[in-house]
Amino acid sequence: MHSSKKIGSALVSVYHKDNLEKIIRQLHALGVTMYATGGTQEFIEKLNIPVVAVEDVTEYPGILGGRVKTLHPKIFGGILSRRENTTDVAEVEKYSIPAIDLVVVDLYPFEETVRKANSNALSFGDDRGEVNTSEADIIEKIDIGGVSLIRAAAKNFTDVLIIPSRDQYSFLLNVLENQQGVTSLNDRRLMATQAFSISSHYDTAIFNYLNADKKVPAFRQSFQDSRTLRYGENPHQQGIFYGKFDDLFDQLHGKEISFNNLLDIDAAVSLMSEFTPTHLTSPLPKGEGVGEAVFAILKHNNACGIASRATIVDAWKDALAADPVSAFGGILIANQPISKEVAEEINRLFFEVLIAPGFDEESLLILKQKKNRILLLQKKNDLQQKQFRSLLNGVVEQDRDAKTESQSDMKTVTKIIPSSTQLVDMEFANKLVKHTKSNAIILVKNKQLLASGTGQTSRVDALQQAIAKAKHVGFDLTGAVMSSDAFFPFPDCVEIAHKAGIKAVIQPGGSVKDQDSVDCCDKLGVVMVVTGTRHFKH
Repeated sequence: MHSSKKIGSALVSVYHKDNLEKIIRQLHALGVTMYATGGTQEFIEKLNIPVVAVEDVTEYPGILGGRVKTLHPKIFGGILSRRENTTDVAEVEKYSIPAIDLVVVDLYPFEETVRKANSNALSFGDDRGEVNTSEADIIEKIDIGGVSLIRAAAKNFTDVLIIPSRDQYSFLLNVLENQQGVTSLNDRRLMATQAFSISSHYDTAIFNYLNADKKVPAFRQSFQDSRTLRYGENPHQQGIFYGKFDDLFDQLHGKEISFNNLLDIDAAVSLMSEFTPTHLTSPLPKGEGVGEAVFAILKHNNACGIASRATIVDAWKDALAADPVSAFGGILIANQPISKEVAEEINRLFFEVLIAPGFDEESLLILKQKKNRILLLQKKNDLQQKQFRSLLNGVVEQDRDAKTESQSDMKTVTKIIPSSTQLVDMEFANKLVKHTKSNAIILVKNKQLLASGTGQTSRVDALQQAIAKAKHVGFDLTGAVMSSDAFFPFPDCVEIAHKAGIKAVIQPGGSVKDQDSVDCCDKLGVVMVVTGTRHFKH
């Protein structure tokens, strides 16, 4: 078996023609015989470069509206024939099958078509000018011939080089320009691995589209992009991130993002999505703030400070006031651009990451003074609508908790009706408790986090932790509101809260003993509203 192979012939059949011209010209310069289909054939002919139509090889026209073009023994025989297998060599000669040393193909844009359909695009076309708006159009973007070509060429990597998408064009150009069209076995094996990665990802996307109703009990996820992290949660653990981080952020400064940074960034973006009208999916207005200014500080995935104010600098100051000790080394996120004034205030604190929808030039000059400080320009809130986690010997999947209660969802269960100020604070607190580790208690006054009790095994312990933290910082809890991520099975939390000066409670309700807590509130003069929705976060 000869490890090195010189490309003498190529089958080119691609959907996207961008960046193809240079490859075609290089193949022609090396004297490579080219075979092509339909639109690709026309593209090559317009370059005044010789090309053999696949139909001339198969002696059969493309049929069924282009569904069947390359699916023919003369094409797949040329790809799959083993060059040093005497039986294969004899059959290829007997049936006049041309050898194909290189296959350049990309797949119909199935995922892009689904995304466009889901975004309610009015119309969009393929290279044949067709307008795709229905499921039938999506199904037509399920590639058959392309996937078959990819798999066939990849299987026979001992003899054939497969270029399975335009993302590998740079690899091919290097082979053509710097290796004079000669490939090594390692080259071909590498591209075969890439090919099966692409074909399996493609099949996963199709399966998940067809199985949206989960009638087939199988779990499939695939990510084509990855980055190796410095390490995992701890230095002795390996870590890799699979996903397109750069679609969401531009990293403007700082060290390489770590595993723990990613966990905190996800928590920060999820929390801040509660305070933007572009909830979860829409791109953020470039360089602009969204709504009232909100600044949050997170530590170990929980907010240790957050406030909503008229200006972002005031929001920062009041967010920091909640827990300046925990803020050290934390993750910062704002829903407004960072100005010089804000940067000067933030620069006094050591922090790991700052996320914002914009930074002016003066702020960057200040913030970049620390070389390791990570600055992220957030481009959009495109959070996955499905979440999954490995556990035991499998995986659990769930919908993202996208439900956010407003004042209209609050049902007053006490004799005392909440004031407008209390309603605003309870809505604010309920958003925070949703993103706090259970058991969770949140204390808020004037749209400012006073303290949280998080990750406790007892709800009473969570409340007492929050009260103790608020008093330690120097906050007056008189008139504050309390939010709980789950119901109160006993009235003890109401009694403790009242003793601390808290005047209003928001909780999901649902305990068989709800009335005990309601009666306690009526007795003590405390407002209670229920939402009917629990937000556990484990």
